[in-house]
Amino acid sequence: QVQLVESGGGLVQAGGSLKLSCAASGTIFSIITMGWYRQPPGKQRELVADITSGGNVNYADSVKGRFAISRDNAKNTVYLQMNSLKPEDTAVYYCNAKAITSRYYAPRDYWGQGTQVTVSS
Repeated sequence: QVQLVESGGGLVQAGGSLKLSCAASGTIFSIITMGWYRQPPGKQRELVADITSGGNVNYADSVKGRFAISRDNAKNTVYLQMNSLKPEDTAVYYCNAKAITSRYYAPRDYWGQGTQVTVSS
């Protein structure tokens, strides 16, 4: 199993910044992709950004130019630097890892417990 522990959420005013961190631990053979999803109140969970082990990144259009994802492969940790935050960024942010626990197993998704980000206007 793979455990993901997130940190860094909180309350910030519009225009402010926050940095989220997520560390993976457990039985890890390989982590293919790490990323962040968010679920605004009353809405479905959506991709914010993800990054492969090789450093290829993917962003939702709504956060391009404001958010930056990075990854420390040696620490199995992913970060999300969020700048110029807007009230519409308010959501529970979930860390995701597509990981393999053994060379004999297929990749599967693992999720963190979620961290609240609230942006006040």
